[in-house]
Amino acid sequence: MSVYDKLKEMNITLPAVATPAAAYVPFVRSGNLVFLSGHIAKKDGKAWVGQLGRTMQTEEGKQAARAIAIDLLGTLHAAVGDLNEIKRIVKVMSLVNSSPDFTEQHLVTNGASELFGQVFGERGAHARSAFGVAQIPMGACVEIELIAEL
Repeated sequence: MSVYDKLKEMNITLPAVATPAAAYVPFVRSGNLVFLSGHIAKKDGKAWVGQLGRTMQTEEGKQAARAIAIDLLGTLHAAVGDLNEIKRIVKVMSLVNSSPDFTEQHLVTNGASELFGQVFGERGAHARSAFGVAQIPMGACVEIELIAEL
């Protein structure tokens, strides 16, 4: 099944690439790799503000990470033109805005990782890091970046 058929089956529409909020580009292609800049969680078109363990719980953070994964797929589509050309999602790095005692960053990040697996199958299995951080730009609850191979 094509990636686009899978997305349609999941009722996912790819968004346009967001305009960077600072001095960077949304993606860089280098050889067979595509590096996507960090994408923050958005809700209703604005930063999805919150701190895991204080104002948000794990399940809501997981939903935010899934929403970011959809945004990342939109940027990846813009970068490569055809998501079926993706050989593999190589690496995901997730930053979770969390209180000092919150320890479920890995579960929050599963929201993105599970979506990549559903969309790409084995090609969506990736290396990953998930960090708890004191703050993310605009107060967003989660930020994720991605590396893919063509």
